[in-house]
Amino acid sequence: MAMPTLTPNQRNYYYLLEAERTGIHKPILAALYQVHSSPSLSDTEKGLGISPANRIPLEEVDSFPKQVQYAANTIGSLCNSLVVQGWKGAEMWDVEKGRYSDRFLQSVAAGYVPSASEPTAALLEASNADALLQAYLKDMAIDFSVAGLPENLAYLDQALVTLVERVADYYIGLSQQRDAVLEAVRIWHHLDTREDAIAKLSVASLQKIPPTPQFMGGEKPPNSSRDQALAEDNFDESALDIPLKQFIQQVAQNYSGYPYQREALLRLTQLWRQLQSREDAIASLKNNTSAETGIKIIDSALIAFVQFIPQYYQGTGTQRHALTELLRLWRKLDSRAAALAALGIDPQMLGSSTADRTTLSHLAVQLDNELLEFVRRLPIEYKELDYQREALIRLVQLWRNVTRDQAIRSLFDDLKRIDKARKDSPDSPPKPMPIIFKERPEHWTLENIQLSAAIVPDGNFTWAEATSGGIWMPPNQETLDAIVRIAKMAQKARDRIGRPILVASWYRPPAINRALGGALYSRHIVGDAIDFTCEGLSGAQLYWFLDPWWSGGLGRYTRFPNLCHIDARCYRTRWQN
Repeated sequence: MAMPTLTPNQRNYYYLLEAERTGIHKPILAALYQVHSSPSLSDTEKGLGISPANRIPLEEVDSFPKQVQYAANTIGSLCNSLVVQGWKGAEMWDVEKGRYSDRFLQSVAAGYVPSASEPTAALLEASNADALLQAYLKDMAIDFSVAGLPENLAYLDQALVTLVERVADYYIGLSQQRDAVLEAVRIWHHLDTREDAIAKLSVASLQKIPPTPQFMGGEKPPNSSRDQALAEDNFDESALDIPLKQFIQQVAQNYSGYPYQREALLRLTQLWRQLQSREDAIASLKNNTSAETGIKIIDSALIAFVQFIPQYYQGTGTQRHALTELLRLWRKLDSRAAALAALGIDPQMLGSSTADRTTLSHLAVQLDNELLEFVRRLPIEYKELDYQREALIRLVQLWRNVTRDQAIRSLFDDLKRIDKARKDSPDSPPKPMPIIFKERPEHWTLENIQLSAAIVPDGNFTWAEATSGGIWMPPNQETLDAIVRIAKMAQKARDRIGRPILVASWYRPPAINRALGGALYSRHIVGDAIDFTCEGLSGAQLYWFLDPWWSGGLGRYTRFPNLCHIDARCYRTRWQN
């Protein structure tokens, strides 16, 4: 009997995807899978009780992703049919518990046959109502536990309405804001794609584009004129801003507590606040219903401003003063003189009326070089601390000769320009520059490791490779020395092989080694073992090539035929695992 191919987390990914698309509560999909586990599918998975209906052929629902897609469509169709029958929002959703009502779940358990006018909804088989409820509550409890949500969610609807009522006041046309409101439009109107939501707004620049029918998960006609127009590079999405604000201003008064409406506003909140999940959005509304965009949103514009400085710095008095003041605030110094002294500049000499012009010129050049070097490191050193952000805002204020409020508004404008800039546009921030270390240490220690540096002088292996990008750093000098030891030997192997070595695994802490199934006394724990591959070569080829002269441990894997193991133990050993 074939085993299912997906893990629970992979199934949950499909549930989330389709729940977000259709505006339904995700745990109902997980519950349908648990209570039905049928039909058996061609991808060896089990289904969610979905069978063909109307014009949907059997092969269209014969895989797990399609079962989830059509189950979501069908639950959405059932919700709509109940609304038409006169159900109120409170009859479909238990506000205090934050879930579908028992009565609605009983309707789901009874099964559903969509009308012939709904080509994207399928037939939902009947199931046991109690089993469905328990499976639904179990999955919901997992989501609530992860997000730490309170048991009583009676606050949620009013919190959503309060936030939405203020969204238009803080809407300034940033792409993340536009996307958040567009998602609300899409879910509110039962639409399938972002393009459908744009068309629904009847933007003036799109009025000549013919509408297309609603496709809840179905295929769209290829090359539709509407999609082509929306895909054109010259389409200015700022044209959406006015109708989006008009939509959001009408939402609060039209909110009736239907599940799809609530999901639309939760999705807006999640994207507006850039949160990871629906549950995080719910938790964030418990004590904060403001739609105000936090000051942190300008951080990327601040860093972009800093990156432009070396390009536009001309050494004027205003610019030099702005950078000196930035350094003073950044390092929490009391005076300009202290800031100059921190850069190795004698403030008395710089301000001396008796110093000759040559000396002053040299001091100015030295100061400019030190200030620019300081500025180049800011994107690396910025930790999003309040005093650092204020120092950068002060820089913008002095550089542009404006008030603090004007400086912040200008940064929002910068943010919008950056958002729309092509990679070759003058508005596009300079590409990040790699860290340049002034001097390579004579001996490596735990305090001076440079991830991008070669472990061995003029070698090919870096500390980033040895430590999995800095995730698993050596805990002591002995482990560090072992890493250096195998790096020297591996460099000789690479030179002999004549091909780059791609490191799969190097140093591993004991707990990680156990989790990966490593040997109890694995050399990876010591730090002097490397599992690697070479493009185009098998593990056996590497093994036999290294065997005659490699003085330490050498191994190969039956389960991983392209992988080879080397270590720097003090005796020869050979193995195949």
